[in-house]
Amino acid sequence: MRRFQNFKRVINGTRSISTAMAHRVFKAAGRNFFLASVAVVATTVVTAKFALCEQPKQKLNVDAIKKEIIELFEKDASKRGDGTSMGPTLVRLAWHASGTYTKSDGTGGSNGATMRFSPEASWGANAGLKSAHDFLKPIKAKWDISYSDLYTLAGAAAIEGMGGPRIPWRPGRVDSSTPTTVPDGRLPSADCGGSIYNIAHIRRIFTRMGFNDQEMVALIGAHAIGRCHTNASGYWGPWTNSETTFSNEYFRLLLEEKWTEKKTHEGKPWKGPRQFENKDGNLMMLPTDLALIEDPEFKKYVHLYAKDEQAYFKDFSIAFGKLLELGVPFQPKGLFGLGFWGL
Repeated sequence: MRRFQNFKRVINGTRSISTAMAHRVFKAAGRNFFLASVAVVATTVVTAKFALCEQPKQKLNVDAIKKEIIELFEKDASKRGDGTSMGPTLVRLAWHASGTYTKSDGTGGSNGATMRFSPEASWGANAGLKSAHDFLKPIKAKWDISYSDLYTLAGAAAIEGMGGPRIPWRPGRVDSSTPTTVPDGRLPSADCGGSIYNIAHIRRIFTRMGFNDQEMVALIGAHAIGRCHTNASGYWGPWTNSETTFSNEYFRLLLEEKWTEKKTHEGKPWKGPRQFENKDGNLMMLPTDLALIEDPEFKKYVHLYAKDEQAYFKDFSIAFGKLLELGVPFQPKGLFGLGFWGL
């Protein structure tokens, strides 16, 4: 018993095995204090080495990462089997990670991936995005890529994977170890209380980031994908009949459907925020969506994109690529575009 008590002091020092396991090791060592102690210490050293020996991350390969992201959300869509997927949420993640930028002072934007921290993670506009963060964890664990590059690349990959245009993207964003210092309220709202206020809100939010009217309309057209959820934004429903296909359908529906204020939902009075629905009640528009056909400057681009999907894809690709780079201090290009350090 005394020999076992001495042995127990050894394992308490290593904190490697339980008392029950200690009994088994001590017995297997023929109740030999020295042999049992050596066995435990050796096990502790080996365990520690394995714990410290992580698999090296793979070198950044943009096309390979995009392919993996697309395969992941397509697999997720197959599991869901309801016509939805993580793709639109990845676009929203990239959008919201970038859309805090202010051109006048250079604050906010996609650099830093500060959405990982409070208070930004708990902003109302970011409700429901934790699922996208978690979805990308296997990619982050495998590849040598910053969170801020990954969030934006995931958005670009999702657009392409859902049938949209190729989005220009380059690496170089650096993660922050501290929360954002920008205030809440920089992301677009769904309703500001009336047509003239919604029109003014869109221009204020997007002009602050450096976008013109045409770019504003093109970016909002991403509502062709995804849907609203009552447990996140309070709103309900998809904008289009094919919420995982990127297209110009959003603009066509804005013009061709008759949109009336939603009064009921599933046979009961609608108690959510003000939104609009088509005659069948299966599609929705936010008040700020309708602002695009209530303002003559916005509406001319809605007409253009409703008629010409290729024109829309071209303009969206440029605008979305610009959005993803807001606030990122990329290294200036030097001779032959190789940067100041050449090779």
